[in-house]
Amino acid sequence: MLLILQMNRQIIPTQDGSHTIAIPELQVTYHSTFGAVQESKHVYIEAGLIPLLQSHSRIHILEVGFGTGLNALLSLGETEKAGNMIVYTAIEPFPLTKDEAQALNYCDQLLHPDWRFYFLQMHTCEWEKEEYITQRFSIYKTKSSLQAYSLMQQQQLIFFDAFAPAAQPELWDKAVFEQLYKMMQPGGILVTYCSKGSVRRTMQSAGFTIEKLPGPPGKREMIRALK
Repeated sequence: MLLILQMNRQIIPTQDGSHTIAIPELQVTYHSTFGAVQESKHVYIEAGLIPLLQSHSRIHILEVGFGTGLNALLSLGETEKAGNMIVYTAIEPFPLTKDEAQALNYCDQLLHPDWRFYFLQMHTCEWEKEEYITQRFSIYKTKSSLQAYSLMQQQQLIFFDAFAPAAQPELWDKAVFEQLYKMMQPGGILVTYCSKGSVRRTMQSAGFTIEKLPGPPGKREMIRALK
């Protein structure tokens, strides 16, 4: 894990024009190169958040892998449209610098330059403390590892956005998914871009019911896991 902190991060464009971050030494990117915004909207918002908006006025979201903050920004955008309250918890041991966050083009790509203040506030607000970005969106960021972290409040939604199993295998084992299962409310949803058969079987062995959904551009399938 320390290697990730020490490695060079590069901001690169994806096919939909939005940025992602690449770590050449690991041959990984933070999002799909077919389109960062497209992927995040498809996997985390459309398959995860939107199904819960009509049944919950207040939604607790845990994100494993805060990364560029794109999933959090899109979630905040949904509160602006729907009026729901989101309590967002983000686990990120290796946060971006302020300069890296400022260089990302998501607000312009989303045609919401007015969200730039919120986006930078997400990245620069204090760690290990709940901060209100708007009246309807609060965020608590922690640099703790997932395995060392526990939540008092059970979550309705988990964005599982860790690096792929080949890069971070320790985040895709049964013990991790058992931990996440305990953190979720009955009826809760976990969404992830990864659809490997071994990952599906591991999630099932931890108690989840698995749905295979069509993936975002460039990917055949994704996973939605239910408690």
